[in-house]
Amino acid sequence: MKLLLVVLLAPLAILSEDRTIPREVTTYPTIVNLSVEWKIEGDDNLNGVVRVYYRVVGEERWREALPLVRVPAGNSGARTTPTFSWENRHSGSIFDLRPDTEYEVRLELEDPDGGSAERIVRARTRGVPRAAAGAPVKQANALTLKEAEAAARPGDVLLLAPGYYGEFTCTRDGEPGRPIVLRGRREGGLSATFDGVSLRNRRHVILENVTVYGTVDLLGAEEVAVRHCTVVAKYGIVANRPPGARNCYIADNVVTWFMPWVPEGMGSESVYGGPANVGEGIQITGPGNVICHNRVRGYRDCISTMEDRGAHEQHSIDIYNNDVEVCVDDGIEADFSMGNCRIMRNRLTNCFIGLSSQPSLGGPTYFIRNVMYNLIETAFKLSRGSIGNLLFHNTAVKVGDGFRVPHGPEQYARSVFRNNLCLGGTGGGQFGRYTSGSGRAFYTPETDPSNDFDWNGIGTHGTPFLAQLGPVRFNSFAELLAWPGLQRMILVDLSVFEAVEFPDPPVPERRVADLRLRPASAATDAGIRLANVNDNFHGAAPDLGAYESGEQPPHYGPRPEGVDESTAPSSAIETAGPRRGK
Repeated sequence: MKLLLVVLLAPLAILSEDRTIPREVTTYPTIVNLSVEWKIEGDDNLNGVVRVYYRVVGEERWREALPLVRVPAGNSGARTTPTFSWENRHSGSIFDLRPDTEYEVRLELEDPDGGSAERIVRARTRGVPRAAAGAPVKQANALTLKEAEAAARPGDVLLLAPGYYGEFTCTRDGEPGRPIVLRGRREGGLSATFDGVSLRNRRHVILENVTVYGTVDLLGAEEVAVRHCTVVAKYGIVANRPPGARNCYIADNVVTWFMPWVPEGMGSESVYGGPANVGEGIQITGPGNVICHNRVRGYRDCISTMEDRGAHEQHSIDIYNNDVEVCVDDGIEADFSMGNCRIMRNRLTNCFIGLSSQPSLGGPTYFIRNVMYNLIETAFKLSRGSIGNLLFHNTAVKVGDGFRVPHGPEQYARSVFRNNLCLGGTGGGQFGRYTSGSGRAFYTPETDPSNDFDWNGIGTHGTPFLAQLGPVRFNSFAELLAWPGLQRMILVDLSVFEAVEFPDPPVPERRVADLRLRPASAATDAGIRLANVNDNFHGAAPDLGAYESGEQPPHYGPRPEGVDESTAPSSAIETAGPRRGK
């Protein structure tokens, strides 16, 4: 009988494996960030941890990064078309690195059930796309561009005189380090002006300093850059179906359309006969793309990835330092992110929804230091069973519910909120067929137990304190603090900011607000340290929200020509540790 019991239980032992079996480590660099994944088998009880340290090759001191995120194997099931699956792994990102620099990354895997290991890997960040040193410059105009482009060789710069060029299709490729550059020359307010530009299937091409009254098409492009351009189109800069674009750089552009900021068009493609909710500013699928320092205004979705059958290898995507205004659906839509998509330091004003993750496919999907003012429905849309979101140091001021995570039929899960600052209040209610909430401080009626909400600042302006977590309702902040896992919430109000007007009513559109903290406010020193995210904090602890007291806000939108990540790098790599004293 004992032997028979052992035989019967043996398959269960094979099916359940709590120890970790480490497999391959892979990396994927962008210009200032690095994705790291460590595939594993086992760890069915999910208690393995991977600590991360990094340094520039040749330096002695290691710096700490956030631990990798434990991503158990899973799939999206019937809530997406098709069903997307992901592997068992630890996965995460290292932020704010130097461009074109080689790093060592040390990974320390610990599992109390066995399988602990250490790996050191090297990875080099990508350089900022630019013309080759000493590149020959060839003049072209509207009559000669087609001929000049057909004769262009890798490394050539075609300098385009002001004029009307009509539709243009690029047919030539550059080489690594020797791109073909199509550069407009601006004179007296005039520029090279196109009705549309196709960069389909191109490699190592740069388009810069031109005006396009139509779409810039990047479908199938690799290592292509579009920067310092003015684009006016219902669909601005796009690669919006498979295979999308790969490792492209979309930076310092002004992209605009004409969606009005009126309730009739908010949140839906068509609402009760009102204006159609259409248009995409920058819409990209594919891996490794960098979308930064653009000014995008007047769209359904200002910056977005693709959904369902349109989504293709949406991992290692960076969306940072963009200035987004007037989005009648999503300001930044990072839907169907497939790991290590990073939405950082963006400013969003007059948006129906701030940040969308509908869904994150296993994660991690990072939302860090985004600042949002005059939102309608929510700052954070984690719908369709979104899994694996990390939301750190975001600031949101909106009508209706403040810290609001609305829900669909599927709960979101494995999401961590830290050091966010969310304020709601008066002016809530119905907008078309959607609601902004009634003015509750904290509202997430459908939430999985795996979500973590501690260490955040919440509050309202002009409405009484009410909150709801799952089915549990709270009538006072004291009741909320007594709930397990919420003991380090902070109560805030509009006084944490310097002279900020609450956006009631939210229509007509509001001007951009300065949401820096007032010195010694309730949000000051109220956060928790997050390695490689807030190492530069002043005082006893990090502040809540997107801005650390005493620091200037980052630059949003287009930078002056000649300024990029290589000329004005992040200071994070130079930081020896937390600073003390305000």
